[in-house]
Order: sequence, then C-alpha cells, then structure tokens
Amino acid sequence: MNISANNDLPKILVFSTEKISDPAVDMAGLLKLHYPPRVYTIPIPCSSAVKPRWILRAFEQGFDGVFIAADGTDCPYGESCTDKTGAIVQRTQEMLKEKGIDAAKLRMAAICSVCSEAFVKQMKTFTEYLVKQKTN
Repeated sequence: MNISANNDLPKILVFSTEKISDPAVDMAGLLKLHYPPRVYTIPIPCSSAVKPRWILRAFEQGFDGVFIAADGTDCPYGESCTDKTGAIVQRTQEMLKEKGIDAAKLRMAAICSVCSEAFVKQMKTFTEYLVKQKTN
C-alpha cells in the first residue's frame, strides 16, 4: 500500500467476541504482528449479538468497513452462532445495497482465540480492498 499518511487509510470497525476472537486480537499486539493502525475493536459477548443498526451506524459515523470476528463453532452460547451471524451479515448487506453502500464493506470470518495471524491477514486484505475502492 502506498498510502502517504495513516489518516488516508480506511477506518475499520471490528466486532470481536470477548472469549474467542478478542484474545487473538490482543495476542496480535503482544506478538507485534502489524496490521493497519485505523482498526478499532468493540468487544461483544457473541458475534450473533451484533445488530444491523450498529453496523449501519458505523458507516454513518465515517467507518469505511465493518468486520465481524465471528466465534465459529467455538461459541460458548450455542452451536448455531455462525449461522445466526451469517444471517445478520446477509440481511445487513442487503440493507447496505439499498443505501447505495458496497455490501463487500461488511465482512465476517471466524477468528479463534489463537488465530492472531489470520486476524492480521484479514485486516490487511480488507484494508487493501477498501483502499482500492476509494481510488476507483
């Protein structure tokens, strides 16, 4: 990425689950794994608790992308967590399209508690996508 200043980088809001994905995000910092500096996380108990209005609000507040770090099958609140979260993402992507916002600016991936490298890779590729969208 040839971005002149950090302020030119897209802002990404991450909904990260307290018991599963949040430890991976924390460990990325402890391991000094570098990901774009304009990534902001909000811890939540379960990824299926994310509300479409929260996502829409993030875009209204100037975020360029929203990422849901889902629990996957490790969710302590139920095995259907990933399916529920996927349905929320799909419904919200439809709402984004209706508002003229690129639905690909909302992403979801399962991030386990030791998946720091996977989280960093997700943030880098998401940032690259958002940078390309800004320049097109």
